[in-house]
Amino acid sequence: AWNSLFLGNHDQPRCLSRFGDDSPEYRVVSAKMLATCLHMMQGTPYVYQGDELGMKNVPFHDLSEFRDIESINAFHELTGAGKVAPDDMMRYLNLRGRDNARTPMQWDDTASAGFTTGTPWIKVNSNYKTVNAKQQTTDPDSVFSYYKELIRLRHENDIIVYGEYELLEPQNEELFIYTRTWNNEQLMVLCNFTDKDVVIPAAVMAQIPADAQILISNHVGNLEAVLRPYEARVYRYNVK
Repeated sequence: AWNSLFLGNHDQPRCLSRFGDDSPEYRVVSAKMLATCLHMMQGTPYVYQGDELGMKNVPFHDLSEFRDIESINAFHELTGAGKVAPDDMMRYLNLRGRDNARTPMQWDDTASAGFTTGTPWIKVNSNYKTVNAKQQTTDPDSVFSYYKELIRLRHENDIIVYGEYELLEPQNEELFIYTRTWNNEQLMVLCNFTDKDVVIPAAVMAQIPADAQILISNHVGNLEAVLRPYEARVYRYNVK
């Protein structure tokens, strides 16, 4: 079967907030890392609206701001039964609630993020002034531009589409590492899912030839055997 590749959808929180780091320091680099990890896999990658901008979970401050009936019912049921404290339940919904992915698309920095001239059905993320499509489409270093480059690479390189997938270091809880192999070529994809420098396992480094080229990375330059916080690096080289 052919894989459908996705990290989020309308029933999940924002993938950046769930699997990456949506802090100001790491929002851009971790959004690019997640995109790299997904787009280099075998299958069809799905880009949920806003992921290409690095949109994040919305800070909901009151239950009245939610629109998802499942979240609202769960709040009343669990807090009413005394199973979860109201403050804890609000924290849970902010982390995993479905409404995180249902806020208006952030088109520009005008009122309601350019989504409507009226009143949107649900609140707009407060960061729309700095995280929006208008700003990113003209920035060559933006998350949007990085997504465009990943999509271009998929169109131009059969190995990304058809290459055999193999997961390496499956027990590693910090790095996600896999290879794609097609004919006499191989890609080595390395992704750091942490906010610290992580040493690449020696067994993995031993597989990367000295003349390997970096196909794409979300950092300028590299530290060879070390991945910086949320760094993604894709090596390309020939194999026998």
